[in-house]
Amino acid sequence: MVQLKPRFHSFEEYLSYDDGSNKLYELFNGELIEVPPESGKNVQIANRLFLTFALLLGTDRVRGHGLELEVNGEPRNRYPDLTILREEHIKQLSNRNTIRLSMLPPLLAVEVVSPGELQRDRDYVAKRLQYQDCGIPEYWIIDPDAQTVLILGLSAGSYEEIGIFSGESLLRSPQFKQLNLTSAQIFA
Repeated sequence: MVQLKPRFHSFEEYLSYDDGSNKLYELFNGELIEVPPESGKNVQIANRLFLTFALLLGTDRVRGHGLELEVNGEPRNRYPDLTILREEHIKQLSNRNTIRLSMLPPLLAVEVVSPGELQRDRDYVAKRLQYQDCGIPEYWIIDPDAQTVLILGLSAGSYEEIGIFSGESLLRSPQFKQLNLTSAQIFA
C-alpha cells in the first residue's frame, strides 16, 4: 500500500495536521519537509544560551529549537535554535508552540550555523530576510566554524550589523543590555 504525502493549501490547514509523531516539519510549497536533528555541537551552544537567558529572564520566556515561527516566503515556518519571547507569548503559546504572523514577533531569534554552504546561506541570507520581514528586533547568527557571533538589530525595517564578536569580546545586545556574555563563553 502506497502512503500519499499530505498536501496543504494554507498554513491553517497545516496547523491542524498531526501525524502522531514528534517530528518537526517545514511547510515548503504545500509539502512537508522533515527538519533534520541538530548536531551535538549546535545543541550544546543553544543549551548554553538557554541557560544564560533563563537565568536572566526566567525559563518561561526562553524557547529552544521546538518553537515554530510562521514566516512569509518559502518555507512558511522556521524553528530557530533559540527564541526569546515577549511576556504575552507565554499564554498565547500554551496550546501550540507556534508564533503566528498575526502575533507580535519574538524579541530575539538565534541560529547556530550547521556545517555546509547550503546551511550557511540559509542562516545568513534566507532566514535573515524572513526574520527581518517578521519584524524580529534582534537576530543572532552563531557560527561555530568561524567562532563568531553576528548580532543584527532591526532599524527602519532592515537589519543592521551591531557587531561581529569573537574571543573575549563582550556581546552587545540592543534588546538585552544587562547580558554579560562573551563569544568565548558560548563556544567553550
